[in-house]
Amino acid sequence: MHTMIPAAFAATLALLAAAPVAAQSAGDMTFGIGLGSVMPKSDNGTLAGLGAEVGNDVQPTITFEYFIRDNLGIEVLAATPFKHDVSLDGLGNIGSVKHLPPTVTLQYHFPTGGAFAPFVGAGVTYVTFFDEETPLGDLELDDSWGLSVHAGFDYWLNDRNAIRADVRWMDIDSDAKLNGASIGTAEIDPVVVGVSYIWKF
Repeated sequence: MHTMIPAAFAATLALLAAAPVAAQSAGDMTFGIGLGSVMPKSDNGTLAGLGAEVGNDVQPTITFEYFIRDNLGIEVLAATPFKHDVSLDGLGNIGSVKHLPPTVTLQYHFPTGGAFAPFVGAGVTYVTFFDEETPLGDLELDDSWGLSVHAGFDYWLNDRNAIRADVRWMDIDSDAKLNGASIGTAEIDPVVVGVSYIWKF
C-alpha cells in the first residue's frame, strides 16, 4: 500500500501534465508581458564610407492578439524604446539611436491538444527612429517599413495562462543623413528573441 500511493500520485501528475488545454477559438484574445532582445545582424552596411555596426538592446515588450478564426490570430507587438550604440570602422562608437518597432503579425497556432503549442506567422514592422545622438553633427535616420516573420511556442500552464518563447526576423533598413547630407543606408535586419507570460481571456 505504501508503494502504491506514491506510484498513483506520480501517475496523476503525469496525466495532468499531458492533459489537453483549450485551443484558441475565434473571438479569443491574449495579452502578454515579457522581454525582447533586439540583435541586429553583424554587418550593418556602409555609412560615410565606413563599415557600420549597430549594437544589441533588451527592453520590456507587450503583445495583444485577437483570434479572427480558430487558431488564427492577428497580433500586435509593442515595446519600450530600444537604444542602440552605433560604431564605424576605425572610429569606434560614434553615437546612439533609439527606435520603436511596432509590428502586426498574422499567425497560426498549431492545435496540438496538449500544453506545448507552437505557432508561426508573418507580418509588417514599422520602425520609427528618434533621439539620434553623435558628436559628429546632426544625425538623422529615416523611419522604415519592412516584412517580418515570427515563430515560437506557448507552454500552457492551464487553459488561461502560458509561458511563451519566440523569435522574429525583421527587415529594417534606414537611410541615414549627417548634417542634412546622405551618408548611406543602415541595414539593421535584426533577430528579436523574446520570452513572455501570456493571459488568455
